[in-house]
Amino acid sequence: MPLPLDQPLPRDWWASAVVYQIYPRSFADSDGDGIGDLPGILGRLDHLEHLGVDVVWLSPVYRSPQDDNGYDISDYQDLDPTFGKLADLDELIAQLHARGIRLVMDLVVNHTSDEHPWFEESRASPEAQRRDWYWWRPARAGHTGGEPGAEPTDWRSFFSGPAWEWDAASGEYYLHLFSRKQPDLNWENPEVREAVYAMMRWWLERGVDGFRMDVINLISKPLDLPDGDAFALVADGPRVHEFLAQMRERVFADHPRAFLTVGEMPGVTAQEARLYTDADRGEVDMVFQFEHVDLGIGPGGKFDRLPITMPLLRASLMGWQTALADTGWNSLYWDNHDQPRAVSRFGDDDPAWRERSAKTLATVLHTLRGTPFIYQGEELGMTNLPFASLAELRDIEALNHVAEQEAAGRPVEDLLEGIRAVGRDNARTPVQWTDAPGAGFTRGQPWIGINPNHTEINAAAQTGVPGSVLEHHRALVALRHDEEVVARGTVRPLAMDHPDLWAFERGLDGVSMLTLASFTRDPLVVPPELLQGWGGAEVVLATSAEAAAGVLDGGTLPGWESVVLRRR
Repeated sequence: MPLPLDQPLPRDWWASAVVYQIYPRSFADSDGDGIGDLPGILGRLDHLEHLGVDVVWLSPVYRSPQDDNGYDISDYQDLDPTFGKLADLDELIAQLHARGIRLVMDLVVNHTSDEHPWFEESRASPEAQRRDWYWWRPARAGHTGGEPGAEPTDWRSFFSGPAWEWDAASGEYYLHLFSRKQPDLNWENPEVREAVYAMMRWWLERGVDGFRMDVINLISKPLDLPDGDAFALVADGPRVHEFLAQMRERVFADHPRAFLTVGEMPGVTAQEARLYTDADRGEVDMVFQFEHVDLGIGPGGKFDRLPITMPLLRASLMGWQTALADTGWNSLYWDNHDQPRAVSRFGDDDPAWRERSAKTLATVLHTLRGTPFIYQGEELGMTNLPFASLAELRDIEALNHVAEQEAAGRPVEDLLEGIRAVGRDNARTPVQWTDAPGAGFTRGQPWIGINPNHTEINAAAQTGVPGSVLEHHRALVALRHDEEVVARGTVRPLAMDHPDLWAFERGLDGVSMLTLASFTRDPLVVPPELLQGWGGAEVVLATSAEAAAGVLDGGTLPGWESVVLRRR
């Protein structure tokens, strides 16, 4: 059962919790316009209750021009009509709370939309009252504003092109680390910080239980804005720890309910993460780190792919387990709205192997130390969509990349392979509820293509079906609720030199738990030394009866299967 809402909880209540991310645009469409909405979510709450999750993280539903699918916010305290009304959100909070589920909102405060009233006032003139709420700079000395090379610095946007946009009306450039329609807020200005904190308190008073903070480690910039690698200069910037500690004090110090704060922090190191998540420092409860999802990036950037081996993936995640073992806390995720589907990326999405690999990926993630996050459809084993053409793409990051590369003379067919592999649109195809046309997501034309394999992979075909990917996730969620060793036990990595076996031991108060997971299609013989002392151990969970019997009887795992053992 989810953790109670009406009882006192330990400070680290989230150690026993599981979070489910909803990307509203693609979750469930109630009115047939092809875009998911809040009434659609309300109609699918039984699915979340069945899964047993404790927290829903809701991606942005604020008013927005939708340049970056809602991560460009024009009003932090209103909803975009695409998704519904504030009354719908109030109802969602009430219905989730009635089921013992908390709601965490996405907090996007590194930048706003260029259509936010704050920015519209800021750009009105160099003397505007809110001019200093954003980063404005004149053209580079000796250059004319708006011409190539006149940008104040050589910084590049993370969405391609310069990170500076010329504003002819007010005669200066403004900074945008992402889209040109996402100007960066100036957190050096205390008025900006106070406005953000007031907005956050407003949401807490409305019943929200915390925030997932988008690229929050980028909010502090060096004052001199020097030339160089923009990301290296702003990630974990000079005052970011100060700002987050102040946020905690101003927003959450007197909050009566259990809350959760998660900082999305691209490029964060384990050492920095220890600082961010040290409870004594009072910054955030956990961070989203990117090390494991950044594996495989080639010299040409994100869409230039290199092979990823399981030992590389294992070394990354187990390194974080070790680094945060005594201070701080891990978030655990394979998928989210910015990442491709894990089964296609880290597992095996061949129809003969996808269910087993989906369950095994889940076994590893949910039995590690940290708070697991399930991204919508992950619990079904959804896969990447084999995009056939650029016309099927919707993501601004991919589209900007294509435009930039085409301008440089690269053929389109050379670009699609990388986008198919790691493009963000893979995560944004609609949730596959049924095998019907529209996948049970919509009765209209969906805003983005539906994966053809929804006829085989869907919630209706898995709910209540023993051995399904969904029911395996449900069992893993229950295991974290029921077993203190899973929630709070130590982690000991095992067999780190094995090419195909992911193994580790958890321990707490005389209880030990052993996870064994095969990352190959071939039968895998478990090294005998790993099973010494585990004779007669209880099988807590297995991807199949064959996997359980294979380990107990002969020390062999079938391909892409996993087993969790317990002894006291």
